[in-house]
Amino acid sequence: MKLSDVPTPALLLNRPVLERNCRMMAERATRLGVQLRPHLKTAKSVEVARIATQGHFGGITVSTVAEARHFAMAGILDLTYAVGITPSKLVPLAAIQAETGAAIQIILDSVEAAVGAGEQAVQLGAGFDVLIEIDTGAGRAGIRPDDERAILAVAEAIERSAVLRLRGILTHAGHAYHCRSAEETRAIAEAERDGLTFVAGRLAAGGFRCDAVSLGSTPTLVHHAASLDGITEVRPGVYTFFDLDQWALGTCSLDDIAVSVLATVIGHNRKAARILVDAGALALSKDVSASEFRNDLGFGLVVPSVEQRNEAGLGNLRVAELYQEHGAIAAAEGEQLPYKMLPVGAKVRILPHHACLTCAPFDRYRVIDAPAGPVTAIWPKITGW
Repeated sequence: MKLSDVPTPALLLNRPVLERNCRMMAERATRLGVQLRPHLKTAKSVEVARIATQGHFGGITVSTVAEARHFAMAGILDLTYAVGITPSKLVPLAAIQAETGAAIQIILDSVEAAVGAGEQAVQLGAGFDVLIEIDTGAGRAGIRPDDERAILAVAEAIERSAVLRLRGILTHAGHAYHCRSAEETRAIAEAERDGLTFVAGRLAAGGFRCDAVSLGSTPTLVHHAASLDGITEVRPGVYTFFDLDQWALGTCSLDDIAVSVLATVIGHNRKAARILVDAGALALSKDVSASEFRNDLGFGLVVPSVEQRNEAGLGNLRVAELYQEHGAIAAAEGEQLPYKMLPVGAKVRILPHHACLTCAPFDRYRVIDAPAGPVTAIWPKITGW
């Protein structure tokens, strides 16, 4: 199908760019001597998972029960559910394990969570491997590496359970998304590694199992530590698609962004100097994370549907305002909007700030092999929780 015939808004995925991004991270993990367990919360797609796990052991990371079921039903059976566990979440996860034969690792960071999970798992007649979540600086969740007493208490609570098995530790350096240089990101990557390996050593000294030492974010693996000695696996996610946030961080180029939203021009508001399109907040999200580094990106960069970048005379266009189903495109300061080049009915592509949030509501990818199209495949994806 030609892009001009695609109903909009639509989520486009450039397959060659996706494959290149996945090769890059797979090769990086191999060079660093760690297993790659890609986080599929961005893609939520079996087809993407197959590409992302090529050449590695095949395990993946998920963040919703719906994702866990989706991938397990497709035969991807080694899963880490990387959100703090609650007893209620164990009910569907245990059912998925029973129905598919999947092995789902869970994470937690408190004695309370360990006791609750253990009691629920006993009632369900299910067993789970457990990773203790460590906070290496992000401040979102987890136990600080220097809080040895709390870490050992959680380990002991897990070991007291008849159905939980302590497998290791896990962290996510989410604060790397606020770095302003590769050097700053690399320093966080070093601290991430040092914090985890320190905890692994303390657990081992206390007589606890610590087979898995898992870290990961896309920025800290692109601008990685000099060595990942002591780390067993990494869990980057957005690298499969990249986005404007990663571009602004210096993690990728615009050419590495594999996803875009296809939109149709639905009107010209010359008085307000805006071109209206049918991709609004529900299609793009209102995440403007890259604006921390650049203030000229609006809610997304507009590129022609027939070019990868602004090489067709469109100038520097951004989505300046979002409504539920409307996007309002503006030109850069001092430039004119190309009304004639973008008449009502014209198609444009919009590069997203945060691919994870932009992709989430769509139920399929329209796969293209070149920016100009055509659509060569439809890949379903999961939505919801």
